[in-house]
Amino acid sequence: MEKNNLNNSDYRFKIANREALIGVCLVLFNFIWWFTFAYGLGSKNPTEYSYIFGLPAWFFYSCVLGVVVMSILVYIVVKKFFVDVPFENEELKDK
Repeated sequence: MEKNNLNNSDYRFKIANREALIGVCLVLFNFIWWFTFAYGLGSKNPTEYSYIFGLPAWFFYSCVLGVVVMSILVYIVVKKFFVDVPFENEELKDK
């Protein structure tokens, strides 16, 4: 029982929860980006599609540009908001 209380007070859990929440937000943003472009632009009649680099615009924006945007966002988030956390148990080091 004491070990469970220790885990709740460990600062690493707060960091891990914050970083997990950031990850979920990135996933939701990626899905909204993809869904908006894929179904927003892709719901037209195929004869009305516009093309970018030989790909339908809906596919280019949702899949190609989406990967580029998400890669940049993930890089920025990892560099700015994620921190290194030691995996060693500090309680065992003190003993």
